[in-house]
Amino acid sequence: MKTIEITISPQGHATVLTRGFAGASCREATKSLEQALGLIESDLATAELHQGSEQQMPQSQKS
Repeated sequence: MKTIEITISPQGHATVLTRGFAGASCREATKSLEQALGLIESDLATAELHQGSEQQMPQSQKS
């Protein structure tokens, strides 16, 4: 199952975490969220970015 989890800290920092997306498709899935959230402070990718379907990959952290 594909999911996108958004967490917003008390300081206003947002973290976007994707699960179940194949390769870089998570970036396409969160593109509009990233634009709405604004400045990207970091973008963390794991080995799952380079693996096949139904893998987990943290997307990015925003403020």
